Amino acid sequence: MRTHSVVPNPDAIDVRLGDPPFTITETTTIQVVDDERVAAIGRYLSEWIGLAASKSPPPVEVARSGSSRAGRIVLSLGGSSSSDEGYELSIAADGVAIVARSPAGLFYGVQTFRHLLPPFVEFGGVRPDRSRPVIAPATHVVDAPRFAWRGAMLDVARHFFTVDEVKRYLDLLALYKLNRLHLHLADDQGWRIDIGSWPNLARRGGSTQVGGGRGGYYTREQYVDLVGYAAARFITIVPEIDMPGHTNAALASYAELNCDGKARDLYTDTDVGFSALCVTSDVTYRFIDDVVGEIAAMTPGPYVHIGGDEVKTMSPEAYATFVGRVQSIVAAHGKQMIGWDEIAAASLAPSTIVQHWRPGASPAAAAARGAKVIVSSANRLYVDMKYDANTPLGLQWAGTIDARDAYDWDPAVLYPDVPESALLGVEAPLWSETVTNIREVELLAFPRLAEAAEVAWSPAKRRAWPEFRGRLAAQAPRWSALGVNFYRSPQIDWER
Repeated sequence: MRTHSVVPNPDAIDVRLGDPPFTITETTTIQVVDDERVAAIGRYLSEWIGLAASKSPPPVEVARSGSSRAGRIVLSLGGSSSSDEGYELSIAADGVAIVARSPAGLFYGVQTFRHLLPPFVEFGGVRPDRSRPVIAPATHVVDAPRFAWRGAMLDVARHFFTVDEVKRYLDLLALYKLNRLHLHLADDQGWRIDIGSWPNLARRGGSTQVGGGRGGYYTREQYVDLVGYAAARFITIVPEIDMPGHTNAALASYAELNCDGKARDLYTDTDVGFSALCVTSDVTYRFIDDVVGEIAAMTPGPYVHIGGDEVKTMSPEAYATFVGRVQSIVAAHGKQMIGWDEIAAASLAPSTIVQHWRPGASPAAAAARGAKVIVSSANRLYVDMKYDANTPLGLQWAGTIDARDAYDWDPAVLYPDVPESALLGVEAPLWSETVTNIREVELLAFPRLAEAAEVAWSPAKRRAWPEFRGRLAAQAPRWSALGVNFYRSPQIDWER
């Protein structure tokens, strides 16, 4: 029997169905400590509750010394969690208390509280209705994540997605406590960010996309806006410029990046492995230094992803030398380098992170040399794979991935030759060969992104497919209220 609908499943949750619930009314207030970061979370919660229970959203007030929580939702810093992302949530008839040692933990506690409130609150047009009170059951939660890296990747290079579409994706990531959005900003089919020192990258390289559409790119101001929007939801943007392969958009923009000095034609197909920077040219490394430097300056987060996958046009020795030089460039700009698992063939610094994607292989060798590993095995986590052979969108080179395939596995068991301490976390990529807008993205991402979130957050002992099916089914009314275009997998008895 399902007692709650929280996803990811908390470390410990006690829903006291026999006790009176907490009801949000026109007198409810949100009480915060005198800290702007906490106040911002309070405002986020107030805006989300909106007009569901009153003629105006709940006011946010700074707590006075000695005040009680009666009738209030109280956000405070402190508690005993050993994790900066952990929190404790207490819901009773007389009030709600969320306490955490950092604002991030408070934000995640707010998301759990959100999951315990009725799904209709998600609908922007909801208004107060006495026959339908906004209530949360009496509950006590003590929670913290299993893995530090809980991510999603969105490929904006093959098809371009607008700022508003990316923000929509960020909002959905936040609902499930995901904390990284990896943006694949450049590939053969498009370059999606303005680089002031190399302006043709965006103007020419960003002018098209798969199938020959008009493409697009983010201005510097738009990118900074996205980074800030993500940060307000405790999500770190991880920018990726793929290299030395997957670079035709750059090679078409600047002739000097090609060894023969001839600019390539723009490319709108989906085959891979044919393009590569001229890795023996000093111009190439000046180009990389400029690009990484400008992106690093716009990205407060600690990471820059350099791709490194599917390089078929150079020797292993040339590839390893290239990765080593780029690693030094990234470090010189104060960032930590990430690359797809092919980079493990090079000599890596202890801080470099390997993102493992190839099914049937193991990151054991990289882990043995001290590298941290992001798990993105394509046959479990590539949410651009079809659900089944009849799915209209997606690919299936890594197989089909229905709801149970995406959930019923464990990162530590998947790689038994890699200690769990070497696993930084989990990331679910969505490549965009077959999707052209956010509605199509949502169809491939949900429910599987929520499932990946639980794989990343919840301890293994708290995860079991039969029990999870009920909590996943209960997401349907919430997604419907949010307007999410999700896939109704036949493996789930979806609630209405």
